[in-house]
Amino acid sequence: MMFVKLLSLNRYLPLSPDRHEMPQFSTDLEANAMAQVLAGSSAFCFGTAIVTSRFGLRGIDARAGAAISIPSAALLLLVASPFFLNASAFAFRAALVFGVVGFLFPALVAVLRFHATERLGSTVTGAVMGTGPLFAVGAASLWLDEIVPARAVLATLGVVGGIGLLSCKSATSTSTRRGWWLALPIAAAAIAGCAQASIKSGLLLWPNPFAATLICYSVSSVTVLAIDALRKAKPARRAAKPLLWFAFTGVLNGAGVLSMYAALNSAPVSSVAPIVAAYPLVTLLFGAALLREETIDLRVIAGALLTVAAIGYLVSG
Repeated sequence: MMFVKLLSLNRYLPLSPDRHEMPQFSTDLEANAMAQVLAGSSAFCFGTAIVTSRFGLRGIDARAGAAISIPSAALLLLVASPFFLNASAFAFRAALVFGVVGFLFPALVAVLRFHATERLGSTVTGAVMGTGPLFAVGAASLWLDEIVPARAVLATLGVVGGIGLLSCKSATSTSTRRGWWLALPIAAAAIAGCAQASIKSGLLLWPNPFAATLICYSVSSVTVLAIDALRKAKPARRAAKPLLWFAFTGVLNGAGVLSMYAALNSAPVSSVAPIVAAYPLVTLLFGAALLREETIDLRVIAGALLTVAAIGYLVSG
């Protein structure tokens, strides 16, 4: 049901074959508002998916989990494609961009995130990956010559700062969470952030968020299935419950990616990335309620307030 609602948002996005120039965002307040709603929906889906993957990791490893979650979303997108895929403005260069991005995102990002969640916990993983907007905004500025307004810069720094507060732990609770394992969510954040700018470049050539998501997930499915097939040891029989958790995680992540791409189709990266990056707030709330991984204290409250205030400042402009 969630996918159907998100897919129906395609009607808000123009699919004209001759739309090749950067839209005038400042003159289209309705499109910008819709993009912010979509970015918020994306954050909710990503944050919830980190928690659901934690349940799945209790029964199978991260590599196997990615080989279940990503193809699950790809299959759902493929089934929906006859109803929502508009190929009238097909652009080969854009499809090529989507395919190259799909090799890394969500495939490699999912594997890195699942491994990080397994080693660091869902809250820390979500918090460290919250640095993604720094990479996204930087890549958009360098690759797309996107003019990043001061409001977006301040909001991005505010979100990253708020997420930094959420990720701070006492010495006793971080003693086993330091070291090179933190490189996993940082690398995932860098890839995911740069992927946003790359997808934006493709959407300028072929403004079709559904096609972008479908191609990315199709390529990612092949990638993660190949990675899972390379394992030397034959996997043990897998219980049904972890499989269902990862299938549900895949649907959530797929909905999040589709929402994010739809937002990028009608707004600049600097307006979308900070809102999407707020998903650790969702992870924190669900993690505290369901996983008992986080205690809500003054630090957490301050981080949440800073993040929300930064996003509020961004969307109020």
